[in-house]
Parts: sequence; structure tokens; C-alpha cells
Amino acid sequence: MKKSMRRSLEAKERAARMYTEHRSEHTSDWAPPLSTTSKIGCAMQTLSDWVKQRQRDTGKRQGPTSAEQERARTLERENRKQRRANEMFFASMSSRAPSWGGA
Repeated sequence: MKKSMRRSLEAKERAARMYTEHRSEHTSDWAPPLSTTSKIGCAMQTLSDWVKQRQRDTGKRQGPTSAEQERARTLERENRKQRRANEMFFASMSSRAPSWGGA
């Protein structure tokens, strides 16, 4: 199985731009993505995802932009940290609570 590669945002943008710019040079619908994916070494679905994201970022497609997605990830990460801190705090408070067992 092939190991997944993380591509930089610039590489994704370049690949999506390359596909978009050279799309009119080909006669079939399959030629542009095949040509682009062979040059950059990624799967056609991956390129398709990058092209769609670029369209969202430029306002040509509905959906969250890259900046909005990054902001959501940041907020989710902060939320997880806060939840963990709250759990630790309340766990320490419950261990200090007096026992009212009445024995």
C-alpha cells in the first residue's frame, strides 16, 4: 500500500490552477485530469478535491473556504483542550469533597 503524502497548500493550488488553465487544450474530459495527475503524482480524486476547494476559495462554488475550515479546526482543538482541563479540574474537586456518609 502506498504511503499518503501531505502536500503543501501551494502545491495543491498549483495543481488545481494547472488543471484549470490547461483544461481547454484537451479534446476529452479525461485528458486534463490524467495529464495533470501524471505530472504531479496524485490520484484523480485527490486532484478533483483540490480543484473543488480552489473553486470554493475563489467563490465559484458553495461551501466552506480553506480559511473557514482552518478556523473551525482551531476552535475544535481549543474546545477539546478546554473540555480536558474542565474534566481534570472537576475530578480534582470531587476527590477533595467531604464525605457525608454519616458514619
